[in-house]
Amino acid sequence: MDDYSTMPDYGITTTFDDTSIEQPVTDKNVKGFTSYFVPPLYSLVFIFGLLGNSLVVLILIRYKKLKSMTDIYLLNLAISDLLFIISLPFWAHYATRECFVFGDAMCKILSGVYCVGFYSGSFFIILLTIDRYLAIVHAVFALKARTITYGTLTSVVTWVVVLLASVPEFVFHHVQKAKETYECIIHYPSENGKVWKQFLTLMKFILGLAIPAVIIIFCYLRIIMILIKGRNRRKQKAFKLIAVIMVVFFLFWMPYNIALLLRTFQDSFFSFNSENNVEGKVAFGVEVTRVIALIHCCINPVIYAFLGEKFRKYTSIFFQKCLLAPLCRLCPGRNYPILERSISSYISSTEHEISIGL
Repeated sequence: MDDYSTMPDYGITTTFDDTSIEQPVTDKNVKGFTSYFVPPLYSLVFIFGLLGNSLVVLILIRYKKLKSMTDIYLLNLAISDLLFIISLPFWAHYATRECFVFGDAMCKILSGVYCVGFYSGSFFIILLTIDRYLAIVHAVFALKARTITYGTLTSVVTWVVVLLASVPEFVFHHVQKAKETYECIIHYPSENGKVWKQFLTLMKFILGLAIPAVIIIFCYLRIIMILIKGRNRRKQKAFKLIAVIMVVFFLFWMPYNIALLLRTFQDSFFSFNSENNVEGKVAFGVEVTRVIALIHCCINPVIYAFLGEKFRKYTSIFFQKCLLAPLCRLCPGRNYPILERSISSYISSTEHEISIGL
């Protein structure tokens, strides 16, 4: 594909109104960053994120057996991260070659998946927070409300809402031929393109950050008040795990969404002249914060490893059964039955525990 004159047409039209196109930035700093730093970073996130989140899904399904509403939401949160992760090789290739060679359909799908992953991550953190709130603040009511059935139902409804909110990303993204290359760019409707751009940016900020922040702050203030009065160590552990997941999500995603707001409404925030190059600086900020946001895909498994006591134990069981036990069978001592009995004993004892978190 080095000879762009021989590239296939993909059926792409070039009749879009320039005012409706989210113009790609040609700033040298942005180009250099996306070409040299983004591909290796995305590759590392893809490897560690895929392994980590796949392990989370395996532990939740095989060992925890999805026995609680918390497990259902954590599973969906891991699936949300995996949605991001599977798209990273395509974006890495795009950044390396500075040419989108996968066609118009993949441009829509990858852009839509990006938006779905963002919304779903935010919404399932809200559900996890409400789950903690019910378990700690309204413990009696939680016995009826925090069931697998309700967890599954709310998860399905959440995915439907997420898909509906992401429809504009699927619809408006197209591949545009620009000079000697192809770019995956969002094309707003020709009429009122600026209004569409501002509306979608505000919608992402309000649905993905503002509303979740209000709900989470309210829930955690009530939770903290209850925990101050009581001394339930297990509830405090579960609270700590979900709180860290929530804080990390906002730390990674808030800079990117603020950068998007600044870029969308930069005419209102900045005064432009030929010397300050505000547009290039804002564009560079968007690209840097985008990478930071995507790194979040592989962070949650690390949180589970450090704060999730049961997650660590189940992970240990998994590696012992899948790696250590087969090796022991090859050992002359034949001591693997002891290992398997200890594993079985631990699983049987933990299956009867009542827990409100990992």
